[in-house]
Amino acid sequence: MHRKTTLANGLRVITDSIKGTEAVTALVLVKAGSRWEHKEINGISHFLEHMFFKGAKKYKDAKAVSEAIDGVGGDFNAFTSKEYAGYFIKVASKHMKLALDVISDMLLHARFDQEEIEKERGVIMEEFNMYQDTPMYQVAWNFERAIFGNQPIGWDEVGTKDVIRALQRDDFVTYKESLYTPGNMVVSLAGAVEHDDVVEMVQKYFPLEKGEPTREFLAFEPGLNSVERVSLQSKKTEQTHLVCGVPGLAEEHEDHYVLKVLSSILGGNMSSRMFMAVREAKGLAYYISCGMEDYLDTGVFYTRAGVDVNRPKEAVKAIMEEYEKIAAEQVPESELKKGKEFLKGKLTLSLEDSEHVAQMHARNELLYDKIKTLAEVSKAIDAVTAQDVKRVAQTLLKPDALHLALIGPYENKAEFEELF
Repeated sequence: MHRKTTLANGLRVITDSIKGTEAVTALVLVKAGSRWEHKEINGISHFLEHMFFKGAKKYKDAKAVSEAIDGVGGDFNAFTSKEYAGYFIKVASKHMKLALDVISDMLLHARFDQEEIEKERGVIMEEFNMYQDTPMYQVAWNFERAIFGNQPIGWDEVGTKDVIRALQRDDFVTYKESLYTPGNMVVSLAGAVEHDDVVEMVQKYFPLEKGEPTREFLAFEPGLNSVERVSLQSKKTEQTHLVCGVPGLAEEHEDHYVLKVLSSILGGNMSSRMFMAVREAKGLAYYISCGMEDYLDTGVFYTRAGVDVNRPKEAVKAIMEEYEKIAAEQVPESELKKGKEFLKGKLTLSLEDSEHVAQMHARNELLYDKIKTLAEVSKAIDAVTAQDVKRVAQTLLKPDALHLALIGPYENKAEFEELF
C-alpha cells in the first residue's frame, strides 16, 4: 500500500511496502527532458543525467559512486525521457541509507568538472553513434519526429552532435538550478520500507530550500512545423525496421484505456492480430508489436516491426489492412476479454518488482499529481467495450492520418509515399 508525504520544502515522498521482498528501490524523478529544451540546448537533459555520476561532495568521482553501490551488490542507473529524468538505486533493504546518501550527493552536490565534461562528450557521442547503428531504436525517434515535426516533443532526447560538442559547465549549472527544485521532484521508494523511516531519511539527505522550476514547459503545437507522412533513412541493413502509426492520445484522455486495449488486441503479444497476420500467416516480419507513447498533451499509436528487406511495402500494406479491419468490424467479446486480461496480468506481474513500482508511483505523482492503484487501473480496463474499441479505431486509424518511418537500403521515398 502506498503512502505519500509532502515535506515543508515541497518535496514529495512516496513509499510502497511490498511484502515478500528484502530489496528496496530508491528513485528520484524530475520533470526535465527535451520538452523543456530549446534548440540550442537540445540534449542537455540527457547530458546532465550523465554528469551527475561524475563526482560530487562525498562520492568524489565515478569510481567512488560505482564502488559504493557495487560494494553492497546493488544496481544503479538513470534515464532521460522527453518529460522526465530518473535516478535509481536498488539494494538490500539494510543498505537503504546508503542508496539515499549516494543519490542525494549526486543530485545536490555534483561538481560538473570541466575535465569530466570533456571526457563525457566522447561517451555521449558514442551513445549517439550506437543508436544510429541500432535501427530498431532509431526508427522510433524518426517516427515521432515525422509526426510532431521540428519542435521539442519531436526531438530525440540524446540531442544533436553540435549541441553535445558545445555545452559548457555554466549551461549545466543553469539548467540544473532551473528544474532540479523540490517542487519539481519526487522521491519514491518501494520494497521493504517503512514510510515514516523513509520520510525521516529523505529530510536528512535532501535538505533543499523550497523552490519551483523557472524553465518553461514547451507544449506541443500542432501544425507548428512541417511533418512528414514518410520518413526514410537510407542505410545498408539486412532487415528493414519500420514504424507505422498515427497521432495518439494524451495519457489523461478519457479514451486512454480504450486505446490500450485496442493496442493489446492488435499487437500486444504473440497471439495478437499483427503477429498472426504479418508474421505467422505471411512470414513478413521477425518482430512486430503495437504500442503507445503517452505524453502530457498528446501521444502516438504505432506498430513497429523488423521486416523482410525485399518486401517492406507488402509488410506496410499488411499492417494497414489490420488497422482497417479493427476499425470496420467490432471485435468479438472473447478477443476483447483476452486483450483486457493480458493488460491486467502484465500489470500485476510488474508490481512484484520494486523498481517498477517506485517508477510507476513517481511518474504518476510527478506528471499528474496523483497515484493510480491496481484496482483503479483494472476497473478502467474492465469498463472498455467492443463498441469503444471500434469507435476509437475509426477515429484514430484513418488512412490520411498514417505516418511511416523506415530505415533500410532504399533511396526512393516516393515509392513508400504511394502507399498512402
